[in-house]
Amino acid sequence: MTDENERFELTRPVFFIGFMGAGKSSVARRLARVCGVGSVDADVYLERREGKRIKRIFEEVGEEGFRAIETDVLRELSEKPPLLISCGGGIVMRPENRDILKSSGFVVHLEVDVDEARGRISDVSTRPLFQDVQAARALAANRFPLYTEVADVSISTAGRRVPAIAYEVRGILVKEGVLCPQQK
Repeated sequence: MTDENERFELTRPVFFIGFMGAGKSSVARRLARVCGVGSVDADVYLERREGKRIKRIFEEVGEEGFRAIETDVLRELSEKPPLLISCGGGIVMRPENRDILKSSGFVVHLEVDVDEARGRISDVSTRPLFQDVQAARALAANRFPLYTEVADVSISTAGRRVPAIAYEVRGILVKEGVLCPQQK
């Protein structure tokens, strides 16, 4: 993918968005490792900050309460030095989040259909909104226009492996001036 010694730096945050199972976390981790930049999974960050799992937060405060916490986390992460940030699938649901995404960084939409996404998720019990496939299809259809609204680029992940997707994203980020080789 890149010269072993070549390291990069980000000029602004890169937000990975898309439906559950699109590969946001896997692609961000792979890209971070290969390019020598930092990455964070916004959902993991949120769980550590709140001291509880997302499923429990949903049970305690409902989706709207969770989304408010998610907005606070998104704002916090967007203000840190640039990172590759994999976002939860519903991050685009609040207009405020869409504004933060658009104004704070470069947004990569990883596209996936619901059936392929379900096959990629090893334990759907950890995904509160993926308990019913028909409901998940409706949810994906509702979110798709919001993903495309904020995306600087959309990439299909259908039938593709993480290294190939990360390689494509890397090329786009370099071309856009978001990912730059460090000066030696």
